[in-house]
Amino acid sequence: MSTATSTQDLEKLLSLGQLPALPQSAIALLQLSQDPQAGPADFARPIEADPGLMGQVLRFVNSSYFGFSREIGSVQQALTLVGTRSIANFALWNAVFSVIPNPKFGPFDLKGLWQDSLRRALLARSLGKRMSLSNAEDLFAGALLQDMAIPLLLKEMPEQYQELVERRASEGRRLSGLEREAFGWDHADAAAWLAQKWCLPTEFVDLIRDHTQLDELLSRGEAFRGGACVALASLLPSCTDQDWSERTLFSDGFDTLTAQHKVDLAELLTEVDEKTADFAPLLKLPVPTRSLTEYWNEESN
Repeated sequence: MSTATSTQDLEKLLSLGQLPALPQSAIALLQLSQDPQAGPADFARPIEADPGLMGQVLRFVNSSYFGFSREIGSVQQALTLVGTRSIANFALWNAVFSVIPNPKFGPFDLKGLWQDSLRRALLARSLGKRMSLSNAEDLFAGALLQDMAIPLLLKEMPEQYQELVERRASEGRRLSGLEREAFGWDHADAAAWLAQKWCLPTEFVDLIRDHTQLDELLSRGEAFRGGACVALASLLPSCTDQDWSERTLFSDGFDTLTAQHKVDLAELLTEVDEKTADFAPLLKLPVPTRSLTEYWNEESN
């Protein structure tokens, strides 16, 4: 199947479904995040106009994830202390989390997908910070949203997708590879299409679209290190996996990506496990039963 034809088929499939709409508060924050002149007071207005979002933001900044010694009582103070980008990205994921459907069949578990997304986002950001990348917060959002199209595809193509999900579990293969064999496109292409329809920043669209292309990103040099962080994070095990089937790919990619940086992988995984335990309850998610450190150590023995 040609790339042009497969892309047209994907767009037709997604256009036939009823795409979820983002809340107005999230759209307003996205627009502000693209305005270099916008400050905390500008970001505070759409958050304060949405009582549910305001409560979530204040719980977020007062959590142990940030560890402030005193309670933060106002949205504008929260934006000043934590940063507009961090809070806008948190609000974005909350919005996406609330509108993505939950197709119920077979082994698929929506909360499990969000657990996986959270760990991947935390790893991408932590690694980006260790490598002194300026867009670490964007890496967090890009990794959070990289798999957001999977529930939509499951809803629109239940029989075909159930087979792929089951084959991924039984054969230990990447879902993206199975998708490309079957359809000529993968869920990264679908998520990037959805991100464009929502008018997300181009940087997010690129991070989402390229997250299954680690080798290509690594070969393209310094300018693509952020995308490589997000792609590397996609190789983490899912919470339901018995084994880390992509551990060798992850380890090799990590060594290549961090060759010019002093990054201790064991410390990185420990930090991600700790941050996940802090962050998951804010999103009403269970903490994964097996930590990344446990996966890593089990495979090492």
